[in-house]
Amino acid sequence: MSNDDFEHLPVLLDEVLAALEPKPGAKIFDCTFGRGGHTRALLAELDPSAEVFAIDKDPEAVLAASAMAATDPRLTVMHASFSDLKAMAERHGVLGDVTGVLFDLGVSSPQLDDPQRGFSFLDPGPLDMRMDPSSGRSAAEWLSRVTERDLCDALKSLGEERYARRIARSIVAARKRQVIETTTQLAEIVTRASPTRERGKHPATRTFRAIRMYVNRELEELQRGLVQAVEVLAPEGRLAVISFHSLEDRVAKRFIRAESRDSEPFPPARNGFTAARLRAVGKPIFPSADEIARNPRARSAVLRVAERKR
Repeated sequence: MSNDDFEHLPVLLDEVLAALEPKPGAKIFDCTFGRGGHTRALLAELDPSAEVFAIDKDPEAVLAASAMAATDPRLTVMHASFSDLKAMAERHGVLGDVTGVLFDLGVSSPQLDDPQRGFSFLDPGPLDMRMDPSSGRSAAEWLSRVTERDLCDALKSLGEERYARRIARSIVAARKRQVIETTTQLAEIVTRASPTRERGKHPATRTFRAIRMYVNRELEELQRGLVQAVEVLAPEGRLAVISFHSLEDRVAKRFIRAESRDSEPFPPARNGFTAARLRAVGKPIFPSADEIARNPRARSAVLRVAERKR
């Protein structure tokens, strides 16, 4: 199967459709449009009165979404981050009336497969890694200025890299000799700094993930997006979150757990009691063996679903 095939295989598609329960008049936010696999399937299930709102930071994804919207008036496209979810819902008059919110986290296949985006160490390309190349600092810019200590902290916390200190030291030393501006440069530095290899993983895997997540502030964006998802959902509206590694999944898991409990602040305050806003729906959902065989990139996916309480 080619990389082009991967681009058109949305992960856990049937499970997402079941979770979001598309009904007549539904209003659903696809907060990570990518190339529109989930959105396309949702539109196929929905009636003419329904609406789908597609959000993406990536200008190329927005172009793809706009092409889809040109043939379907039920689709509205926004170039934004999912941390802007509440503002987008307010702008379109659906705040508190949304029946479904989907987050499909991480880097998309088209981003990963394009060497010019700088997400992959497999092919030479500029060290960019921004979800939106038109804003913020690239990975190369950040690496040219970050302190060794801050880099080490990022590699530990976001990459869970056991050799974070060695790798950070090697990157800082290398940049004194030559500007680090390509993916292959960085991958070679990390490989030389890694004394051992994980089975089945390139030595630079965790470093690239950590830098990408730091540059795009992915965990912070996710936390803000989840909070806003609860605020935009209608009673009995569904939240579905697809994660691809433990850090993202931990954020989603803890958020749903916290929002599914009644709580009282400490120390107790008058009128401080907070009722649970969510109800977890079922257990975490993983891809089947058949799906993984069709699309190996689905192998680490996990779907969590929650429902807005009345």
